[in-house]
Amino acid sequence: MAFEKDWQFKKFCAYGFLKNLRFFEPFMVLFLMSAGLSYLQIGLLYSLRMLLQNFLEIPSGIVSDALGRRRTMITSFVFYILSFLAFFFSGKMTGFIIAMSIFALGEAFRTGTHKAMIFEYLKMKGWESEKVTYYGYTRSWSQRGSALSALIAAGLVILSHNYRMIFLFSIVPYVLDLALIASYPKALDGKKMNIRFSDIGKNFKEVLADFWYSFKNPLMLKTIANSAIYSGYYKALKDFLQPVIKSLALALPILTMQPAETRSAVVVGVIYYLIYRASGLAARNSGKFSLRFSSLQMALTLSIFIGAGAGLVSGLFYRFHIPAVAVLFFVAVYLVENLRKPIGMSCTADLLEKDILATALSAASQLETLFGAIFTALLGFLADKFGLANGLMIVSLLLITLTPMFFIRNSRTKA
Repeated sequence: MAFEKDWQFKKFCAYGFLKNLRFFEPFMVLFLMSAGLSYLQIGLLYSLRMLLQNFLEIPSGIVSDALGRRRTMITSFVFYILSFLAFFFSGKMTGFIIAMSIFALGEAFRTGTHKAMIFEYLKMKGWESEKVTYYGYTRSWSQRGSALSALIAAGLVILSHNYRMIFLFSIVPYVLDLALIASYPKALDGKKMNIRFSDIGKNFKEVLADFWYSFKNPLMLKTIANSAIYSGYYKALKDFLQPVIKSLALALPILTMQPAETRSAVVVGVIYYLIYRASGLAARNSGKFSLRFSSLQMALTLSIFIGAGAGLVSGLFYRFHIPAVAVLFFVAVYLVENLRKPIGMSCTADLLEKDILATALSAASQLETLFGAIFTALLGFLADKFGLANGLMIVSLLLITLTPMFFIRNSRTKA
């Protein structure tokens, strides 16, 4: 390990830890279901968030150039806090649309900005060759935050008998993270530029041109799709684990004298805690995992089959009312994503060293969101029409069918 675990490294890790104290996350789908929303409505809400986030990233990028990275991140956390308040006070689809839209604004300002600060710091220190391992370590702290968040969230639900309260408590770590970001060195701000709103229309045209160019360039399309398609699949499936865990909780012979909500909260909290701890280990070992393959692209491709296969088997066991095994294979979907994420980031960073790589980065972001929105809406529709188990199997089979299209035999991105 060539990099030093200095004070800024600790700040990067603390950022991820606090950012992932999203107490609402393990219960989001259950909260929306308790408000009377169908699987399709929930899927559409998640798709709206993804598409709106992607759309807003363009003007938010212009604002980021003017504000600098630190102020951009602070703005992001202000939007997050406002969205938590909106979720707390919302009770119908219209309110949830507003809350989700504000949340998408927070995501648009945050996404990519903090990673850019990390890569800027690695460049300043001459540690660029360690980007997979360095990012993997910081991501592992994010998973630790998620693990602790699951246990705290379970406690809050049990004590309050109300999913809604977890949105209020989520404000606390985000205020702390806002203060942490403000303490980052100015050198990580990046080059500030005068804001010109006339550039927004120009940037929209450039993004569309980049996206279209990617479709005309088979190598670029396969490269970015190989990284983006599983992340889209993961985003679609991950929160639908909650109803599966609830089924497991009600089937277990524990706390039988307690209300169903309490039993579900205990099992959801414990399982999500274990998932995030395991995911942290997966992220930390992503660099070692990638070295087992001839190229990073090969590692990404084969891991798609592993993750999608796990999703398929999970749906199959859930279909036959064996929720314990279904949850076990669902966990594998999480682990594969956390193995892939640092590898995918490294692939993108490597591509940026070539002439066409700014184009590839832009198209990759668009494509990941597009896959996520399609898979999420499709899963919501299928779950309402044929049941959640069959929806999981169909979406997983679709990913397995699509993956060979993005396989690259002569990869230019080596491990």
